Amino acid sequence: MQTNPHRWFGVGQSSAPDSRKAGAEAASEAIGGREAKAVFVFASVTHDLPELLRGVRMEAGPDAEIVGATTMGELGSAGTTVGGLSVAALGGDGFTVQARAAHVYQSDPRAAGAAAAEALHDMDDEHKVLILLADGLARQTHEIVRGAYSAIGASVPLVGGFAADDRQFAKTYQFFNDEVLSEAVIGLALGSDGPMGIGVAHGWRRTEPPMMVSKATGPHIYELDHEPALDVLLRRNNFDGTAAEFFSQGHSLQPLGLSRRSGEDIRVIHAGDDEARSVWGTADVPQGALVWLMEGDRQSLLDGAAWSCTEAVARLEGLPPLGVLAFDCGGRWAGLVEGGLEQEIQAMRTALSDAPFAGFYTLGEIARVRGAMGTHALTLVTLALA
Repeated sequence: MQTNPHRWFGVGQSSAPDSRKAGAEAASEAIGGREAKAVFVFASVTHDLPELLRGVRMEAGPDAEIVGATTMGELGSAGTTVGGLSVAALGGDGFTVQARAAHVYQSDPRAAGAAAAEALHDMDDEHKVLILLADGLARQTHEIVRGAYSAIGASVPLVGGFAADDRQFAKTYQFFNDEVLSEAVIGLALGSDGPMGIGVAHGWRRTEPPMMVSKATGPHIYELDHEPALDVLLRRNNFDGTAAEFFSQGHSLQPLGLSRRSGEDIRVIHAGDDEARSVWGTADVPQGALVWLMEGDRQSLLDGAAWSCTEAVARLEGLPPLGVLAFDCGGRWAGLVEGGLEQEIQAMRTALSDAPFAGFYTLGEIARVRGAMGTHALTLVTLALA
């Protein structure tokens, strides 16, 4: 198989304070005067978002599908920004693009995922992927992904990220063409006559021994190994104090590895209840699951970034990557400050052989290549296109 010579993928970034200028600047760099079919916009919530989208549309033209989300930081081939903008665009022969948006109702987030998945309707391309960009502050975000999976089944992979708001944890926004939405999920179905590869890696390591989740409901864990979950967590960390003290004193993000055939999916435990002795995070942890406390350091996180990119490229059937979308957890940012962010970008450049990439730091990542689960945390998810 040879790559289609008429398809293209470009990226752009901007730190311009004027929102319309930033949108036009980053989009112009990504599109380069070509006819875009899809434009991905990842922007700080501090921007005037309608103005920013107007700037993007000026460069994208009237027919391009524009989708995106607000961030906890932006990333691209040129580096990382805070309060900035990162744009990816693609076009040319062999790509098919369809997009849908759905409101996330607290009473039924699964329905929103299923509605967004309707973007795949009547798409018959040889290779397909559903890209989801969803409100990261919605309740039961894992149900959004399950809703999409219930609508499309196991034949089409899922990839994407949950929108953030620069660590304000107040309100996130999603972009659907010229609209700025909130409490929404955007589904962009991307079809291609060339292969696409998904990489999922985090770099965290197991801390033995494992534990069994003996009582849990959704994201709440009540018992580990038939003991109160908070007691087990404090004891395993040699910590004497309250839940609030534990999670505020160096343990604000406690990685928990959920056993999977391909490794561990990361769940983040970030709160506990001293009376109920329970702990919880943002994504569900199945009762009966085997879990580990996880540990890592800067080098392991950098190794995880490189492996995610390597894994995505390895699934391109020997073709070089045309470009890559990246969904990196905002929680990884904290472990990569003071030079580590630049090191991660360099690790990605090397693993991708300098193919262009763009993305954002998320409130959670989406990737499902096999099985029904698809939510991740403290992980880098990459989508490589050939």
